[in-house]
Amino acid sequence: MKIGFDAKRAFQNFTGLGNYSRFVIKTLAQNQAQNQYFLYAPKAIQNPRTSLLFQFQNVLIKTAPIKWLKSYWRSKGVVTDLVKDKIEIYHGLSHEIPSGLKQKGIKSVVTIHDLIYLRYPHFFKYIDRKIYDYKFRAACKNADRIIAISEQTKRDIVQYFGTNPDKITVVYQGCDEVFYSPASADVKNEVSKLYQLPAEFLLCVGTLEERKNQLLILKALTLLPENIKLILVGKQTNYAKQLHQFIKEHQLQNRMQLLENIPFNHLPAIYQLAKIFIYPSKFEGFGIPILEALNSHVPVIAATGSCLEEAGGPNSIYVSPNNEQELATAILKLWNNENLAQQMINHGKHYALNFSAQKIANDLMEVYQKTKLANA
Repeated sequence: MKIGFDAKRAFQNFTGLGNYSRFVIKTLAQNQAQNQYFLYAPKAIQNPRTSLLFQFQNVLIKTAPIKWLKSYWRSKGVVTDLVKDKIEIYHGLSHEIPSGLKQKGIKSVVTIHDLIYLRYPHFFKYIDRKIYDYKFRAACKNADRIIAISEQTKRDIVQYFGTNPDKITVVYQGCDEVFYSPASADVKNEVSKLYQLPAEFLLCVGTLEERKNQLLILKALTLLPENIKLILVGKQTNYAKQLHQFIKEHQLQNRMQLLENIPFNHLPAIYQLAKIFIYPSKFEGFGIPILEALNSHVPVIAATGSCLEEAGGPNSIYVSPNNEQELATAILKLWNNENLAQQMINHGKHYALNFSAQKIANDLMEVYQKTKLANA
């Protein structure tokens, strides 16, 4: 089968949507190697994160023929290329598909990651909400099949767009394979010295923004013994000003660090050095950092209220995203109970098998096959 992808974010985004795009392409290229995969992107950037996309014999990269028409080409003009390449299924990996696919007889699938802009509109600029709403609704209406990355996202698509649930299939995400392998003692020592990490620490990984709710961990820290330290890893936004102010007011400078621009290949070691991983986000489409932590053999405390239970499984701990006392109690219980921590690690390793690359590749292929055969 010839399968095309909207690969813009695979080459240009190095957080959530980009990670998902690269993961899907790599997973299919390796585990469903009988197909040809065409990556359609305004431009193909080659760097350590994207280099794998250039290495597969069954992956072909197509870029915009005219640089100043990149946006038009991605949203409509690319259909001409899809016809020439005899694409059978086109997969929009991040909420949108080009117009004109049905008229050319090309079946389509779109992945919807979340509808957070509708649940929490105050987290987004007005113009961004309008653009998202137009693109997401059009994609859900026009695509032959919709992939939701969690049951929560599926429920939101049905609730907000009135989409027939039979049109939606939940296919979970996986995390990069670098998190599957233990870092060597030398690498851990190098990373620990480089970032001056404490011997034991709490860890949270994710963009420092209001929705991710890192302030809750800082509030919990004030309720915990002084030997408990915190490492926050992530890009800083305006929300970071609140965090810095809170840190200053409560004299937490010696109990925590904010790390930014960490090389991706250092992340597994940082995870593996952590004692507890905390993810207090108020709402997510899935929660990949939780899966990274489970694969790194770190017990997880996450927030209730969205889909994080789907990512963390029944043996992780979940607390209210608005209750620092509840979080502090959970941290203290786990910090002082090595048996409980080990039980959670063992269960987490087993639960993470639900998100193996092979399973996800098979699930995606099943969606493509159903899409191709529908009304054929």
